[in-house]
Amino acid sequence: MPSGLVALLDDVSVIAKAAAASLDDVGAGVAKAGTKAAGVVIDDAAVTPGYVTGFTPDRELPIIWQITKGSLRNKLLILLPIALLLSAFLPQAITPILMIGGLYLAFEGAEKIIEKLGGEKHGETLEDPVQDIAAFENARISGAVRTDMILSAEIMAIALSQVEDASFVARAVALALVGVLITVAVYGAVALIVKMDDVGLHLAKKPGSVAQATGRFLLKAMPAVLSLLGTVGTVAMLWVGGGIILHGLEELGLPQPAHVAHEIEHALGHAAGPLGPVAGWLGYALASAVVGLVLGALVAVLVHLVSKAFGKAH
Repeated sequence: MPSGLVALLDDVSVIAKAAAASLDDVGAGVAKAGTKAAGVVIDDAAVTPGYVTGFTPDRELPIIWQITKGSLRNKLLILLPIALLLSAFLPQAITPILMIGGLYLAFEGAEKIIEKLGGEKHGETLEDPVQDIAAFENARISGAVRTDMILSAEIMAIALSQVEDASFVARAVALALVGVLITVAVYGAVALIVKMDDVGLHLAKKPGSVAQATGRFLLKAMPAVLSLLGTVGTVAMLWVGGGIILHGLEELGLPQPAHVAHEIEHALGHAAGPLGPVAGWLGYALASAVVGLVLGALVAVLVHLVSKAFGKAH
């Protein structure tokens, strides 16, 4: 056997042994990172159903599958290599990059609220006549994948912070596992949510009063659930975006805004007694959402002014 191949196999063997020796660390890191990222996962699950609401039932699962593939590409082919490279060579760049992503999320959330309040709509929506359904579907998928990129970046950054002391191999494996498991969990849940009305219709046609009552309940409840998720998704963009910005400012040496948010968290937590942890979390989320709304609205106004000026110039 050629000596070069022998050397290569030796190297592979060493890497494999190192990975095997790190499995316990990887498992612990995955569990810890997944727990820390739970808030962003909930936001991701709340945001996504809005991208498939209004399409015919036969297109819902294919659209979710396309978004799922885009999410896996985001995490494994783009964010994972970038996270590993940045953590190794330029760790100080991670916080500013995440803050830019947080500002984009805040902008999207604020723009949705501005449109709900009667502001100018930008781009086709399901309320408008859709001239090209295939192009509209592709645009919806692209929008969902772009939003997923920001949420996935936050998930991967949280995961990285939990395994930063591990070896390079353990970090890579842990981040990959977190990316895959969270993607499957989020989009599996989204698929169940958006198909629940079809389940209700199926049960309503079944013999038996229990099945029919359950089916009718699901049919009546799902429009309200999807509407609520759409609202939660918009607010989630604001509180996640605002939270990223607050944390980033704190990391960059400007802790005062985050300090105010934490004071609100602690005050509500103490006032709520046994419900303190929940009230505290809601307080911090509300403060983050206000920050996200203010900054996002400013960016939205600026973007629209520049867009109009650019359009007039041409």
